[in-house]
Amino acid sequence: MSAQSNSWRVNFASDNVGGAAPEIVAALAEAADGFAMPYGNDDLTEKFRALAAETFETELAAYPVATGTAANSIALATLAPPYGVIYCHEGAHIEEDECAAPEFYIGGGKLTLLGGADGKFSAGDLKAKLGDPSAAAAVHHAQPAAVSISQLTEKGTAYTLEEIRAIADVAHAHGLRLHMDGARFANAVNALGCSPAEASWKSGVDVLSFGATKNGAFAAEAVIFFDPALAKDIEFRRKRGGHLFSKMRFLSAQLCAYLENENWLRYGANANGAAKALADGLRNVDGVELLHPVDGNEIFARISASVHQALRAAGCQYYAFGEAPDGSVGIRLVTAFNTGDAETGHFLEAARAGAKGAAA
Repeated sequence: MSAQSNSWRVNFASDNVGGAAPEIVAALAEAADGFAMPYGNDDLTEKFRALAAETFETELAAYPVATGTAANSIALATLAPPYGVIYCHEGAHIEEDECAAPEFYIGGGKLTLLGGADGKFSAGDLKAKLGDPSAAAAVHHAQPAAVSISQLTEKGTAYTLEEIRAIADVAHAHGLRLHMDGARFANAVNALGCSPAEASWKSGVDVLSFGATKNGAFAAEAVIFFDPALAKDIEFRRKRGGHLFSKMRFLSAQLCAYLENENWLRYGANANGAAKALADGLRNVDGVELLHPVDGNEIFARISASVHQALRAAGCQYYAFGEAPDGSVGIRLVTAFNTGDAETGHFLEAARAGAKGAAA
């Protein structure tokens, strides 16, 4: 056990608890040799843009940043004025987990929340919330500016292509742009069984926060505009927001290695496969209830006190929440690009032992 494992034998707390993929490690080592121009004026950043255009089968504008929060916030700030409204799910990462960063980067702005089961809102929900487009023009009202969806959602589910298109149609009919928080975009593409283009701009997505950190990178994300004209002042917003890196090549090196040879899709497929193995196994364990469909690499479940205790005793780490009077808890499990059969097998063995112990 390495010194960095913190004594946990298996860690499913998130997909960012692991290290980095070997291809990305090698790319960074190679980028560290020699000299390159700063602030994105280097060959690797240019190469990343070309790879992104090839991957998504279209002309685009792509801007590396270091965190998902920056990607989301800078993207939305480019789409929305300070008096603008962003429509998103009530459980969206931009609402729950980004410490008001979108509003900060926008210079004001307002998130308006939509409900919906399994972390998703529908086109009908959005249409009802927007109402009559002419009613929003009054100077007393914050003005609708954009719609944001998470893919995968914060419940581990995936919007279908039909659901994305329907939401995009409503947004565009109201003159709004559609942003996708794609922190786990690779997992979603694998789950949907489609091309990156079909999962994004061909379904009406205007701007994508393209995630890599949760899927094998050290720290690298990108903001991708499928209409380069929409990028407008992003260069200034990225600089002002502290994400115009002096040595940008080290972000771009990660993103190049990520996209080359479809490594990113392979990483995502491994994470999804591991989650499926876990979910299939847990369905047959007494005292375990899956709470949402498992479309990608996240599992939400409620487990009995005995299963929880057995898992902890076996060195299994995960986030637990909502302890009930009977001792059962809700848990979130997230598998990663490098999760293997040994990890999933150990977890399931411990869960079965906990269920067996309760029945004895």
